[in-house]
Amino acid sequence: MAWIEHEYPDPQALVAGVSAVFEATCRSAIAAHGSALLCLAGGRTPLPIYAHLAHARLRGTLTAIPGDERCVPHTHAACNLRNLREAFATDASLQVQPLTTTDGDVDASLGLARTWLAAHPQDFDAVLLGMGGDGHFASLFPGAANVTDGLALDSGMDAIATTPNPLPPEAPFARISLTLPRLLRAAAIHLVVTGADKRRVLREAQQQSHSPYPIAALLHGNAATPIHIHWSP
Repeated sequence: MAWIEHEYPDPQALVAGVSAVFEATCRSAIAAHGSALLCLAGGRTPLPIYAHLAHARLRGTLTAIPGDERCVPHTHAACNLRNLREAFATDASLQVQPLTTTDGDVDASLGLARTWLAAHPQDFDAVLLGMGGDGHFASLFPGAANVTDGLALDSGMDAIATTPNPLPPEAPFARISLTLPRLLRAAAIHLVVTGADKRRVLREAQQQSHSPYPIAALLHGNAATPIHIHWSP
């Protein structure tokens, strides 16, 4: 089996469980080599997990990069970087590396992301991903013109610029996304899913490696370690 499932009675228990796992992962990485490197999901759901890390007194350097970012200015309410930095604000040793330039320019942001990732080729100590109701993750949406570039295991790219099709009305922006092969270069991968509807999508993707849901490519992507799936109602 390519994954290990963890079920929680409610979202609060899920947050507590994943927070404990990430704290332990960071402490282990810091003890081993003085720092931890994470790739983190955007959105509101995981913010309490990041706040937990900020209050954990890890006593070492933690660097986090978003798994995807909307191409908007860093001051924009839709910017994941802004939320991550606010969540980490209580510990100055926790740093967030932007995927985009301060003005959100698509081409310049893609160059920034690829340059930083090329300079940091080491495996992530942990990756945290969410999943949308359409099976997307890290802004790799079904229907996007170049989603296959983001999902191809032999693409040779660490990041792509992509535009969802159709554009989500609540976030009608182009994105910078880490590719699946870059996300899979990790000591541990954690996927957080909530709700019965998303679980049905997840189950279909688990059963079909060629499912139209992008998440199927992650689940069947030959990760070096089993993917941890965390679910709650």
